[in-house]
Amino acid sequence: MENRIVLSAADLDGYLTDADKKNLDQMHQYYDQAIRLFKLVSKGSYEHRIQQSKQEMIALYDRMGKVMMDIVKDEPAVHVYSFQAPRETHGEASRLIAKLRNPLTQHHEFVYYIQRAYEMLFNLAFAGGASHKKNYLVTETPVDNPVQNYAVHKIPDVDEAIENTVMCVMLRGALLPSMIVSKEIQEYSSTNFVPPFALFRIKRDDAKKEHNMEYILDLDKSFFRLEELHEKDLVFADPMNATGGSLVTIIKYLHSRNIQPRSIKFVNVISALKGSLRIVRALKHAEVYTLWMDPILNDDAYILPGLGDAGDRINGPDGEDAPRNIIQLIADYGSNIANLYRAQIQKIEETVLGK
Repeated sequence: MENRIVLSAADLDGYLTDADKKNLDQMHQYYDQAIRLFKLVSKGSYEHRIQQSKQEMIALYDRMGKVMMDIVKDEPAVHVYSFQAPRETHGEASRLIAKLRNPLTQHHEFVYYIQRAYEMLFNLAFAGGASHKKNYLVTETPVDNPVQNYAVHKIPDVDEAIENTVMCVMLRGALLPSMIVSKEIQEYSSTNFVPPFALFRIKRDDAKKEHNMEYILDLDKSFFRLEELHEKDLVFADPMNATGGSLVTIIKYLHSRNIQPRSIKFVNVISALKGSLRIVRALKHAEVYTLWMDPILNDDAYILPGLGDAGDRINGPDGEDAPRNIIQLIADYGSNIANLYRAQIQKIEETVLGK
């Protein structure tokens, strides 16, 4: 365990309030009812009973959604797109999450929907809170008759919000989402700013259960410079926030080295209620931005209803004896992604290779 940092689930639960624990128990009670309905639907009994169970399931999910909305409405550091977005755009988020959850969604489709999700999340985390000031893009077009033509477009002025950013990658499943957010920052920046990257090798011990889970930060296989993280706005883009343990472990390590981020944004496609509460209780200046909130974790600390292993669905699974490093993952994304995110890949290669 030399040069590794370990955080346990017991440490995380110590940050939760009595009210948090009561709310989480309530969500477990609701989800136990949902599991009973899942069993009735999956057994394939009489059609009318299946339809009745589905209607009960719909009502139960509506109730869980309203309860979670009530829980987080007084949490200024927790931002849930599906709770905050105008009604006319809520359906877009719901349909996108449904596609990501579907086990029949193929790899190339899954990556496409992840890209769409993070474009929406960028607006929630950055553009949505921007000032009323606007940046103007003056763009040359391919039309040159009768003269060279130009177009003018207004976009939110987010320069102040992004100019101090460092993209922090909790390796594997977070790599492509981090590249997407970095690309959005670059596209909205008036100076074509590409944020620097910090790459952390962190994993949880999947041999353990939710109640005794451990999170292990391997410093020997991480790539970052401590001095470049002090008083910076750190952005972590991880598709799933289950327990919050990985993020808390990294930030607590930085604090132990006297590194104080100016702010922390944790940007997720799906976040469990428990993981969101743990993060905002444990970390000062941390905010959670998520497209969708799921109610509970199972005994193995996986989100329910969840969508499976998002990292494997984005990257494809590794061979047991040949885990890919960060450069190999980028190569496996293929030429289309490499060309689209070439500035981001260059920054990552500079970080890993030390150039």
